[in-house]
Amino acid sequence: MSVEDRIADVDGLTRSVLSDEEVSALDAWWRAANYLSVGQIYLMGNPLLREPLRPEHVKPRLLGHWGTTPGLNFLYAHLNRAITARDLDMIYVMGPGHGGPGPVAAAWLEGTYTEVYPEVSQDAEGMRRLFTQFSFPGGIPSHVAPETPGSIHEGGELGYSLSHAYGAAFDNPDLVVAAVVGDGEAETGPLAASWHSNKFLDPQRDGAVLPILHLNGYKIANPTVLDRIPRGELMELLRGYGHTPYLVEGDDPAVMHQAFAATLDACLDEIAAIQRRARLGGDLSRPRWPVIVLRTPKGWTGPREVDGVRVEGSWRSHQVPFSNARGDDGHRAVLEQWLRSYRPEELFDESGAPVPLVRDLHPRGDRRMSANPHANGGALLADLRLPDFRDHAVPVAAPGTGAVEATRVLGGFLREVMRRNDTTFRVLSPDENNSNRLGAVLEVTDRAWMAERFDDDDHLAPDGRVMEILSEHTCQGWLEGYLLTGRHGLFSCYEAFIHLVDSMVNQHAKWLKTTNGIPWRRPIASLNYLLTSHVWRQDHNGFSHQDPGFIDHVVNKKADVIRVYLPPDANTLLSVADHCLRSRQYVNVIVAGKQPALQYLDMDAAVVHCTKGIGIWEWASNDAGVEPDVVMACAGDVPTMETLAAVQLLRALLPDLRIRVVNVVDLMRLQDDREHPHGLDATAFDALFTRDKPVIFAYHGYPWLIHRLTYRQTNHGNIHVRGYVEEGTTTTPFDICVMNRIDRYHLAIDVIDRVERLRDVSAHAREQLAGKIIEHRQYVRTHGEDRPEIQQWQWAPVDGHVRVGTNEPLHEPS
Repeated sequence: MSVEDRIADVDGLTRSVLSDEEVSALDAWWRAANYLSVGQIYLMGNPLLREPLRPEHVKPRLLGHWGTTPGLNFLYAHLNRAITARDLDMIYVMGPGHGGPGPVAAAWLEGTYTEVYPEVSQDAEGMRRLFTQFSFPGGIPSHVAPETPGSIHEGGELGYSLSHAYGAAFDNPDLVVAAVVGDGEAETGPLAASWHSNKFLDPQRDGAVLPILHLNGYKIANPTVLDRIPRGELMELLRGYGHTPYLVEGDDPAVMHQAFAATLDACLDEIAAIQRRARLGGDLSRPRWPVIVLRTPKGWTGPREVDGVRVEGSWRSHQVPFSNARGDDGHRAVLEQWLRSYRPEELFDESGAPVPLVRDLHPRGDRRMSANPHANGGALLADLRLPDFRDHAVPVAAPGTGAVEATRVLGGFLREVMRRNDTTFRVLSPDENNSNRLGAVLEVTDRAWMAERFDDDDHLAPDGRVMEILSEHTCQGWLEGYLLTGRHGLFSCYEAFIHLVDSMVNQHAKWLKTTNGIPWRRPIASLNYLLTSHVWRQDHNGFSHQDPGFIDHVVNKKADVIRVYLPPDANTLLSVADHCLRSRQYVNVIVAGKQPALQYLDMDAAVVHCTKGIGIWEWASNDAGVEPDVVMACAGDVPTMETLAAVQLLRALLPDLRIRVVNVVDLMRLQDDREHPHGLDATAFDALFTRDKPVIFAYHGYPWLIHRLTYRQTNHGNIHVRGYVEEGTTTTPFDICVMNRIDRYHLAIDVIDRVERLRDVSAHAREQLAGKIIEHRQYVRTHGEDRPEIQQWQWAPVDGHVRVGTNEPLHEPS
């Protein structure tokens, strides 16, 4: 079926035919972008070929990807025509990030590149700089990157174009996001799941996404799956995803310009009609949004053959089609012929600037995709209107009492954040919002849902602002796209499974690190994680759900973009969350339990403690005015409780033992101040942890991270860390602690073993503690629950001798 017939099948669509002048302008712009793209890969001199190409004009190291670039340039040219004709607000998300030369060329042709990098001027010298800097020491990366104006999509890793595009479209009713999906990228799990994003896009309040599946047949060496299945099967796949697909394929530029322009106009008409029906007619049914399949040769317009083997239309054009243009006269001749095939003398004037035919195709000002403010989201970012988190404070009658679900308290705060910011804030979770105790947000909004709804469904609506899909990748991609276009959000997830987005947070952290050094990139809202259902309260799900290692992964990133918080109770969680929602340019990781837990600090004390990030808990310590025998440190809600329980045991058994309790909320405070902006200098660290006393540290995650963070500190050799050591199963909450030796009994034994003066006089106390461990194991295996003294424990300072685990007097050992 022809393009015209396919379009005519859809009611109400207009069919456009370009004039000869329009085709000429499109083709000239496309040739100019292709010329600049090839030049970036190969050249460092003679940019306009004003003389024969010599070896010194070619870069010594050839890096980059040509194969997908001409297709990206073709699409960019046509989108520019449509933007100008329709006055569209549009951004361009490039899934094939390997096509980095293309958007750089486009930004230079549009003038944006010169505006942000004045030294890369629109003339011959600027073109030479443009070429030389690409994949060159001190220059720019070969992929789509933060340095590229118009990009919101780091192109180093594939799979996230659609989820980023939909994230950008949420709450942006006038925005159209053209999302190019590479056929290699389409083979990734994250991309496959993100096709379902159209079930969450509300045509009344959100913008539109136009996916363009770019089939060019090959990856680095292998064919792509979607290019090697029958066309009917591919069309049915896309229909099954809920789209109306349109196919444009070929290699004759004249035919392709007409065919693609007609198809693009039809799709944009269809998008406009969908939005009119929803916004004016109140049509809340799920629309079938259009999708374009563009099939072109790999390395289109490049050399057909080199050294007797096929290049255009094959995997050989994926990266650098031939690699010895500097040292091989034959290859250099092929390169010169290739470059001259674009007829640069028609495209650039005597000075090297684009001629009017090229220059006038693109839109003006902010309508240029390389200058669109949505692609520099910090330029649009407004502060959240936050309620006073103190209004949600939990009363604390005495430290270490009560039974409060910290994340449920946070849910009440987030409800008010959502109420006050109904177009700029969303919460996302992979089907875990209620499980993570954030259900209060559903009092002011619903879950976004455009698919079928039944009467007994819970809070589903097209205009819902809680985003839930059982794909951590899609949630992450949506949130990244939302943040990168100037909004705010929070991603809650089970701690063990946030690892699914490890590589995505890598890419985002690299984006933040890079943009910190790019003045024209404005700061964006931080990427906020709430990790709950954590390792110490996954006793019911068992070993498969126990992994606190995301913290370790995140801490590998640059210190100036990473923050990790372990609030021990509800009030500290509120203070931390308020701080994170106000912050910019960070990846904030908050770990907090959702189960009922003890509370330690009233709100005033919580604010002071969180502001310091680390501090001595005077009420739990008994070393005021004297040198401590031991420092007991803790980070995380369960480690804090077990530390305090151990302190209580030790003070009962050994009343003359001087104990200092240090609690850590901001994990990065442990690092040396030369390594992290939040780090403590040596004097401050020594004041807390001493220079020579044993430190027993109960930590939420893998214990070696604490050693890594503190290795430069004076007393590092005396720090003994207990944490999760990959011991777990389906058992009781306290048994998980015992299995990993972070429980109160093991911590107390650690103190006895490491305070030198206790080693020879505390055998009886040590035996009692060891006996309690045995009693615990026998009890849980008999009764299936923890002992009452464990379940009902609260902090109660003791002045006299008390038997371990009871309030009965303890006789002095003989």
